[in-house]
Amino acid sequence: MRQFTAVVNPAAGGSSGTAALLPLARALREAGAQLDTKYSRSLEHAREVARQAGGQGHVVLAVGGDGIAGCVGGALSGTDAVFGLVPAGRGNDFARALGLPSRPEALAELLLGGSPRPVDTIEVTSAVHDATSVLGSVYAGVDAVANRHANTSRLLRGAASYYAGGLRAVLAWRPAAYRLTIDGAEYERRGYTVVAANSGFYGFGRNIAPGARVDDGLLDVVVIRHAPKRLFFTMMNELKTGAHLERPEVEILRGKEVRIEADRPVPYGADGEVDASLPVTARVQPGALNVIW
Repeated sequence: MRQFTAVVNPAAGGSSGTAALLPLARALREAGAQLDTKYSRSLEHAREVARQAGGQGHVVLAVGGDGIAGCVGGALSGTDAVFGLVPAGRGNDFARALGLPSRPEALAELLLGGSPRPVDTIEVTSAVHDATSVLGSVYAGVDAVANRHANTSRLLRGAASYYAGGLRAVLAWRPAAYRLTIDGAEYERRGYTVVAANSGFYGFGRNIAPGARVDDGLLDVVVIRHAPKRLFFTMMNELKTGAHLERPEVEILRGKEVRIEADRPVPYGADGEVDASLPVTARVQPGALNVIW
């Protein structure tokens, strides 16, 4: 019988990750599994707890949204530890990409009996931060600004915070001149954003990279080039269906490593966390994380 350690973000979704964990914990314990619960005080604390539990042979569960998922999963990247995800945040985009069940009973059944499978992670490096690993995507541009607004919103939650943050970001955005280096090849583009995607989803269910796969050893690099702002809003609405790929302003490139630079300090984010500006390098780490999915 597996032993689990749940690393909980107590502020997930603007409420408590505990609410999502309780019915799952009941199902796991009724099946005879042991479950320890640890509440994170910070992302660094969450990484420390995850590494310790993984080193003890526990299945490490990230309870919260994409930030805690990327933090805990990234901390376990490159180790033999087994990772599980309990979606309890606003976006839950990596859980969406994995197709995880939403019902606690079904998720418990998967965690108890499912076999770990390797997924890729992304190593993120910049001049001002030590190298770290994340799961979903690295994005640089108007979406990073929008996510920053959503994360700091006190009045709105869930999808509303993303829509409001996006509106605020786009209205104030001016096109950036990007320089991309993908597996040694250079590209110059001007526009709204560049997304290096391991998972297809970001920003509360937007399918920015429908062709991205978490286990193919590649990053899908999505470039949204300059367009009138009214057209950009139309494209944002098309992200749910993938129709944005038909737009000439949208370009998909692929590679194992991408360096993103710009003509000004454009902010970038990774798995819901934004705290730095370009340049940044994202490199895929094939099969680096063992995940129950």
